[in-house]
Amino acid sequence: MQSIDDIIKMASNVQAELARAQEGLDKLEVEGQSGGGLVKVIASAKGRIVKLSIDPSLMTLESKEMTEDLVVAALNDARGKADAVASAEMQKMTAGLPLPPGFKL
Repeated sequence: MQSIDDIIKMASNVQAELARAQEGLDKLEVEGQSGGGLVKVIASAKGRIVKLSIDPSLMTLESKEMTEDLVVAALNDARGKADAVASAEMQKMTAGLPLPPGFKL
């Protein structure tokens, strides 16, 4: 059985590893697209939007509603990819940590 000091030290190490992992997620970038690439969104794996690109052909008054829909779709695509990358990275980072079975971060 582990002493309370060992458990506290282990918890501190886990916290430090998680902080490093979270910091790394903001440096990983994913690209979401819609409309066959007419709208592109670059986001960090933490979900921070870094860049938005809209094809000039969508910059007309007649295409306003479609452009808005494409922006939303591209944002959602980027968010889904960011979530997937973040989950995979966190699994890699926590693979060696002594976490109890079934414990999720």
